[in-house]
Amino acid sequence: MKLKAVVIDGELRVVHQSGVQFDAELPEFRTQGGVHIHTDRLTVTSPVLMWVKALDLLLDKMKRAGLDFSRVRALSGSGQQHGSVFWRRGASETLKHLDPDQDLHQLLQVCVFSVSDSPVWMDSSSTQQCEDLQAAAGGALRLAEITGSRAYERFTGNQIAKLRQTRAEEFQDTERISLVSSFAASLFLGGYAAIDYSDGSGMNLLDIRTRNWSEICLQATAPHLDQLLGAPLPSTSVLGPVSSYFVHRYGFSESCSVVAFTGDNPASLAGMRLQPGDVAVSLGTSDTVFLWLQQPRPALEGHVFCNPVEQQEYMALLCFKNGSLTRERVRNECAGASWELFSAALRDTPLGNHGNIGFYFETMEITPPVIGVHRFDSADCEVSSLSPQVEVRAVVEGQFLSRRLHAERLGYSIRHFVFSVPGTRVLATGGASSNKEILQVLSDVFNAPVYTIDLSDSTCLGSAYRALHGLVAESGASFVDVVKKAPEPRLVATPHPKAKEVRRPLYDDALLASEAEPLEQVKMM
Repeated sequence: MKLKAVVIDGELRVVHQSGVQFDAELPEFRTQGGVHIHTDRLTVTSPVLMWVKALDLLLDKMKRAGLDFSRVRALSGSGQQHGSVFWRRGASETLKHLDPDQDLHQLLQVCVFSVSDSPVWMDSSSTQQCEDLQAAAGGALRLAEITGSRAYERFTGNQIAKLRQTRAEEFQDTERISLVSSFAASLFLGGYAAIDYSDGSGMNLLDIRTRNWSEICLQATAPHLDQLLGAPLPSTSVLGPVSSYFVHRYGFSESCSVVAFTGDNPASLAGMRLQPGDVAVSLGTSDTVFLWLQQPRPALEGHVFCNPVEQQEYMALLCFKNGSLTRERVRNECAGASWELFSAALRDTPLGNHGNIGFYFETMEITPPVIGVHRFDSADCEVSSLSPQVEVRAVVEGQFLSRRLHAERLGYSIRHFVFSVPGTRVLATGGASSNKEILQVLSDVFNAPVYTIDLSDSTCLGSAYRALHGLVAESGASFVDVVKKAPEPRLVATPHPKAKEVRRPLYDDALLASEAEPLEQVKMM
C-alpha cells in the first residue's frame, strides 16, 4: 500500500511520478500492508495520521525532485473506496489556519480526528449493521435498487452505524465524516470537501438515481447523518482553490483548482478512458470487470456507481476471486505447466468447445458466493473430468461467460458499430492480457473487439485526467474530448465471424440454468 502522485502536461504526457510506501517509509505506525488487522480478524483499520504524514513525505519528495508546483493548474485525486475519516468538533477551524512552517502531520496530530484509526475496505465486522440496513430498506434487492449495491460490511454506511453503536462518545464528538477521497481533498482545500457522487455510491447511503442521500438509509444508520456528511456534489466539480498553506509551503499558484476527489475504482475507469458501451476486464489474481452503463439494473451481485466523468451515466464493478490462479491450476494439470501448450489447446479446440463447459470456483467466489468445480458435457450432463485440451477451453470460456452474464444482469449490452456510433470495445489489462489466445476467447465470448492498454497506474492517471477535465467540464467539454491525445489502446483480437451463432445457444443455456435449481445455478454462475 502506498500514496502515489502522477503529474501530466497539456499533451497528457507523464512528466513526474513519486510514491511513499506506508510500511517501509512510515514504520512508526506499525502497519502491515498499510493496515492494522485487529485480534478479531474482522476489524481492519488504518491510522489517519499515517496518511497525513505520507502526504508530507510525498510533497517533499516532489519538491526535492525539482517539480515546479507553481505550474500546476489543477489537482485531483482518489482514495481507497469505503474508508471513512471522522473529524473532531473544531477541526474545520484548524484546517483554515494551518501554519506553513510546520508539517501537516504536526498540525493535525492533536484534537483533529475523533477516531484515530479509520475503518477501511478490508473490514468485515459490521454484519449486524448490514442486516439492519437491508431490513430497513425492504430487503437486499431493494437496497441495491436504491444505492447500487446490497449491504456490504466494508461499505461506509454500515461502518458508521457500527461506530455509532459501539463508540458512542467518539461519534458524539464528530462534526464531519469524510470518505478517504474527500478527506484528502479537504487537506488541499483547507476546509471540508464534499463527497462526490461516484465515491459516494460505495457507501450504501446514496440514492444513485436522485444523486442525493437516501432518507431511508440515513435514518437507519445514524441521526442527523446528512449534516455530518454534507451535500454530495458531481465528480467533475471544482471545489475551490488550493489552500494558502500549500501556496506558501510548496509554491502552488493561488489559482490552482482542487477538483473533487473520488474513489480508486472510479478513478481507474477514468484512467482506462472507458467510453459509453465499453467494458474493461482486468485479468489478474482476481478478475475485475468495469462497465460504462447508461441504463443500470442493480442486482444482488456487483456494484453500480454514478459515473465519475459523465454525470448522467453510471459505471459498474464486478469482482471475481477465481481468476488467474484457477487458470494456472488448469495449465499445470492439463498443459504441463506451459502457457505455450495452454495456448495451443485454445487454438486447437473450436468455439463453443463442442458444447462442453466448466465452472471453476476453487475458492469461495465473490460473484456469486458459491464454491465448487462443475463440468458439463454436450448433453448437459455433469461429468467428473474432461480431456486436457477440452478442459483448457472449458475453464477460459466458462470464466468469460460468467463475466459477460453478470455484466448483462447489471445492464451491459453489446453495441455494434453503426454509421458514426462506435461499438463496444473490450479493454483487457492485467497479466493474462499478454496471452493472445486467451484474448481471442474473450473477444468471441463478448462478440466484440478486444484492445490492450498499458496501465501501470490507472488510478493516478485517471485522477490527473479528471483534474484536467474539471477545468473545462462546466463549459460542456466531454471527458472523451479532453483525453483524446492520450495513447490509443491497441487492437489485439476481433470476434470470429461465427462467434455470435456459436456463443448464443451456450449463453442461453446458462441463463436458463440460472433460474433453475440451486445446483444448476452453480453451473451457470
